[in-house]
Amino acid sequence: MNKKISLQEQANKILEQAEKTGVQSNFFFVTTFKRYQVQMQILTQLEKVIQEEGPVVTKEYVKGRKNLTSNPAINDYNKTATAANGTVATLINIIKTLANTDEGAGLADTMKELLADE
Repeated sequence: MNKKISLQEQANKILEQAEKTGVQSNFFFVTTFKRYQVQMQILTQLEKVIQEEGPVVTKEYVKGRKNLTSNPAINDYNKTATAANGTVATLINIIKTLANTDEGAGLADTMKELLADE
């Protein structure tokens, strides 16, 4: 059984391998990876909001009327998750492309290891 590692530990492992292989200087890798990390932070924050407030919230209208509605954080979470999935797909494509070079091969191996740990 593989030891589960945190998202930050996985990110650090990818970045370490990127440094070793020189991929960290690839503009597309760096910007896409950074964007993915931001999206993951947003998702974590939205998860907390949904857990704290619940899936249904009370919306108050101007005249004081209250109405139950779904938590808007759920919609934002779903949109961000969809965007993050697209970003990671792009990141994987970048890594696959770089894997065809000497510098990218080690990074591709690290990604395979991380995926196997899931």
